[in-house]
Amino acid sequence: MLEAIHPATQSDTTFFLRDEGAILLVSCYELGHQPLAIANAAASLRDEGFTPGVRDLAVEELSDADLDRAAMVAISVPMHTAMRLGQRLIERIRTGHPDTIIVCFGLYATLNAEHIFNAGGDAVIGGESDGPVRAIANLLDAGGSLDAAALPGVMTPGNRHPKPAGKSSFPSPDRSNLPVLRSYAGLERDGTIVSAGYAEATRGCHHTCTHCPITPVYGGRLVVVPRDRAIEDIAQQVEQGARHITFGDPDFFNGPAHSMRILREMRSRWPELTFDATIKIEHLLEHRKHLPELAALGCQFVVSAVESLNDEALLRMKKGHDAESVAEAITLLDFGGVPMRPSLLPFSPWETMESYICLLRFMARQGMTRHIDPVHWSIRLLIPPGSAVLDDPDTQRWIGPLDEDALSYKWTHADPRMEALQRKVSAIAEDGDACQQDFHETFVSIWAAAHEAVGLDVPDIPAPKVNRPKPPRLTESWFC
Repeated sequence: MLEAIHPATQSDTTFFLRDEGAILLVSCYELGHQPLAIANAAASLRDEGFTPGVRDLAVEELSDADLDRAAMVAISVPMHTAMRLGQRLIERIRTGHPDTIIVCFGLYATLNAEHIFNAGGDAVIGGESDGPVRAIANLLDAGGSLDAAALPGVMTPGNRHPKPAGKSSFPSPDRSNLPVLRSYAGLERDGTIVSAGYAEATRGCHHTCTHCPITPVYGGRLVVVPRDRAIEDIAQQVEQGARHITFGDPDFFNGPAHSMRILREMRSRWPELTFDATIKIEHLLEHRKHLPELAALGCQFVVSAVESLNDEALLRMKKGHDAESVAEAITLLDFGGVPMRPSLLPFSPWETMESYICLLRFMARQGMTRHIDPVHWSIRLLIPPGSAVLDDPDTQRWIGPLDEDALSYKWTHADPRMEALQRKVSAIAEDGDACQQDFHETFVSIWAAAHEAVGLDVPDIPAPKVNRPKPPRLTESWFC
């Protein structure tokens, strides 16, 4: 067993990186799902003979003893909330364990690389992380230096522009040391909650929506997870008690033929297993022939990033749809027997009071008030460092300074009423969630608040074109 020296400090402290827990993998938050990124990293390391410790801070504590054992801590930060929690963890590690190697990986690691290095991080890895994490472990185990090695896919303070990482080996995810599935969000349907697993058919995305954190990291690139690996991962989660699978692909129809093959095999092996997936409006229209089969294969709902109906907002975000296409997609899913659960981004610099009220009216007419988690009516555009929104020349007209603590750029809407309404709607949604209020009742309050904000009498909510039953939902709201 080889001894390794901390390459950042070149101290005399030695450790054995292949000891159990000497490498610690930490997930901060993954929207209530058992963390796949950690499972992939654990598998990649175990294939090389390492025995990493695993902790998910969303459902369990990280003890001082865990950190005392760790010579290297790899922190998964696939989303903004996780990065905010991750920065606190970096501070904790650096305070008590100054020689520990700190690696951050995931979408928001790349976007916040400068902040991570300034806080004391040693390495940053983007979306395709299992190979680079393994490479770092092997390097340190052999006593190498991160900066001197210039590993592909690994950004360090001395190597800000590494060569791209090689193709993933796609290890079969190792979930053996993660908390059990019942610790995580489940699927609520017909008054009962069943355990939900989480899998991916693809990573990255062909599309380059400007507000999406995937765009600056993958740049329109799609990575296809081999079908046998996806099925293996689903199988182990079924063995753990999963009765439903959330496909976490940014867009499940980036590779529709591949995704449909996975679904057909899944249905053949586990006829009672259901699923949900995220599919953009544009792809629902383009691949409409698949929608009836989605229902037959067990689809409980489709999440689709409607975001807004404001033409300028949709154009600036490069969404590729308009209000008419949203209505058509809802109708197509209706015919296919699959509910849509729209996700929204209704507070951006391009939105107006009028377009916000139009969005409320549209969704009411479509009968979607129980299909939208109320938090979505309050979501405000987040602009992290590196966001593609910053590449739009129009952005300079309204963008503010970077808030180092919040890890995002400040901006203020030109209409102060929009700022006040966002705060009001956020409070309404939070109060409704706290008392488990019916989504439609929360919508009624938001409807009133929006009209009052522009000084209008509150009209009756439009009657829906279609009376829709309450759809199944995950017990933790989906948003970035």
